[in-house]
Amino acid sequence: MVERYTLPEMGKLWSIENEWQTILDVEIAACDAMAELGEIPAEAAANIRAKATFTTERIKEIESVTHHDIIAFLTCVAENVGEDSKYIHKGLTSSDVKDTAICLMMKRSAEIILDDLRRFYEVLRRRAVEFKHTPCIGRTHGIHAEPMTFGLKLLLWSEEIERDIERVEHAKKIVSVGKLSGAVGTYSNIDPKIEEIVCRKLGLTPVRLATQVVQRDRHAEYMTTLAIVASTLEKIATEIRNLQRTDIREAEEYFSIGQKGSSAMPHKRNPINCERVAGMARLVRGNAVAAMEDITLWHERDISHSSVERVILPDSTINVDYCTRTLTNIVDKLLVYPEAMLHNMNCTGGLIYSQRLMLAIVGKGVLREDAYKWVQRNAMKRWLYDEDFKMNISKDPDITKFLSAAEIAECFDYNWFLRHIDMIFNRFGL
Repeated sequence: MVERYTLPEMGKLWSIENEWQTILDVEIAACDAMAELGEIPAEAAANIRAKATFTTERIKEIESVTHHDIIAFLTCVAENVGEDSKYIHKGLTSSDVKDTAICLMMKRSAEIILDDLRRFYEVLRRRAVEFKHTPCIGRTHGIHAEPMTFGLKLLLWSEEIERDIERVEHAKKIVSVGKLSGAVGTYSNIDPKIEEIVCRKLGLTPVRLATQVVQRDRHAEYMTTLAIVASTLEKIATEIRNLQRTDIREAEEYFSIGQKGSSAMPHKRNPINCERVAGMARLVRGNAVAAMEDITLWHERDISHSSVERVILPDSTINVDYCTRTLTNIVDKLLVYPEAMLHNMNCTGGLIYSQRLMLAIVGKGVLREDAYKWVQRNAMKRWLYDEDFKMNISKDPDITKFLSAAEIAECFDYNWFLRHIDMIFNRFGL
């Protein structure tokens, strides 16, 4: 069997038990704040802290009658607290505690993803330095363009992950908010100071204004940020998949002892993990669309967003966590074949040096249009008739009128294209 990651930290975060515990943490913090302001007895708050517990089984049992999850939860907790339970949820509405808890869970999920991305960033930078001067062909439209280095690919990916880290940090700030302001956000039955105290204790920022719910543009920003991260991961995975193609095979996923690539063909070594990352990115992007649909609610609140978020929030954060860890492992163990890169770079018989040739001719005072035409006609003979490009260039009377044999030979040196690699890496402190 293919070894699969288990994600206990993110999985536990979104478990129903942890969701109820986080809601309970909000309720207890509210009771403590009320006691601090003298609204309820301090002994009652202490008793609530000591006895407030629940079981998911009992909540489900009560909800089968009430058909309201928060009421079922409060009833379950009250059974354990006793008389002082009358102070729990005082002046609050369901969304006060649930939205604040969900925001706290999103904040924590962002912290896990940030840790993942930072680890991936370090692996990318390490391997970028490793292949800093390893020449390979750059491709545009899937066609050979000009020489570059494999380290540049890895460095480019690390820079994008660096931007993704900045995006997630910003999105984390956007969702790290709380709201305890009552049925339509007017603090009709609760002191605004309670919201301040609770949010400070939980490491959240009180929203300046809410309806019954924290506005869902915040959630959508977090989800669209995750979609961008997932798309970055897919971009990297897709490049590795392409490089692993048999006719390229410049790099490939690590293939462990005993691993099998196909039930039918024993020779197969397939990029299955990169394919998995690429596929799972589609789910995150789809969930981001659902999150944007959740922004629109009827008047001050409806619950059309709630059922959606029960799926997209855990699914997307677990997905991105899994994919980032998976791709980190892939790049860390990536098998790289410099000899194949050099072979592929030379397989067009020097066509990749066409621009340098053209510019060398232009440097002699020839019109660019003429120089382009002279080089292109020789390049087409290579493409269409497999003629020797360099030899034809050396025999072309228009070109040899301006370039000597030594100058032509100099144009076919890939090192010319790599002379600024150190400068580019220096921009990143590498």
